[in-house]
Amino acid sequence: MSSSSLTIGIVGLPNVGKSTLFNALTKKSVPAENYPFCTIDPSVGIVPVPDERVGKLSEFSKSKKTIPAVIEFVDIAGLVAGASKGEGLGNKFLTNIREVDVIAHVVRTFQDNSIIHVANKVDPMQDIGVINLELVLADMEVVSKRISGLSREIKKGDKEIILEDGILKRVEKVLEAGRFAVEANLSEEEKLKIKSLNLLTLKPVLYVLNTSQASENIEINLSGLSVKVDPVFESGFDDLIKQSYKLLGLETFFTTGEDETRAWTIKAGSTAPLAGMAIHTDFKEKFIRAEVISTEKLLGAGSYAKAREKGWVRTEGKEYIVKDGDVIEFLI
Repeated sequence: MSSSSLTIGIVGLPNVGKSTLFNALTKKSVPAENYPFCTIDPSVGIVPVPDERVGKLSEFSKSKKTIPAVIEFVDIAGLVAGASKGEGLGNKFLTNIREVDVIAHVVRTFQDNSIIHVANKVDPMQDIGVINLELVLADMEVVSKRISGLSREIKKGDKEIILEDGILKRVEKVLEAGRFAVEANLSEEEKLKIKSLNLLTLKPVLYVLNTSQASENIEINLSGLSVKVDPVFESGFDDLIKQSYKLLGLETFFTTGEDETRAWTIKAGSTAPLAGMAIHTDFKEKFIRAEVISTEKLLGAGSYAKAREKGWVRTEGKEYIVKDGDVIEFLI
């Protein structure tokens, strides 16, 4: 994941409500110019992360600019059976989805004769199976290609290559059984060894259930987290974003002042120098110390001066683990 934003690819069979979700999300979108890492692309919507703390801190500092953390939602071309073999927009779909951090899989759970279903019947588990199989088949192709590419190097006895080959063969076995690569239970180090392959079935999946309010409440047992949303999707937005953060173990810290108040997304458990890299890559090397206070305490104090008086602003060093909601001033 880039330190600047989280990217979620919205996938699903045709006519499941994928574009409805994307269009509704982009109505909430923010201008891209504040986010230099974002691509200007009609299929990408840049959506602010719902967090009332940003507004409160901005008011507190009387900031000229307020910049929330954002998520990039990518509308991935509709997937059909056979996509891994290039059916429909298969290849384009698979290229786009390799770049995302999380897959949001939209599943239709309601019957509506005016909206045709690609398989002529609504069967959520079958739909999930169709897409999952395509992801597995696409990964199998990538893995077997890589394994055969390594065979020449293995003869030379390169230890790193032998290690990678062993990892890939474990993954291949799981894929051949029709299961996701995550079930190979790779360690973080092993995942890093094959990271460049960008395997689809190693990505976290969030299931977005498109329910009709008129329909019965369908209970679907999914291995991943799932979010229930109504056809207009409004009710599920915040939940979708929060669950994505949870799934990836992300949290937010803030910088605030007269010029701007800004929310930054980092991996939970990051040290202060690592968190600083979200602002600028130099921060890790040049880090001296950080002045830290929780949002709650800063707002409660009413001013920085009062917060300092109470001893609530702490000076932290390189080992400090940033907490969600910290307001930080980096000294470099």
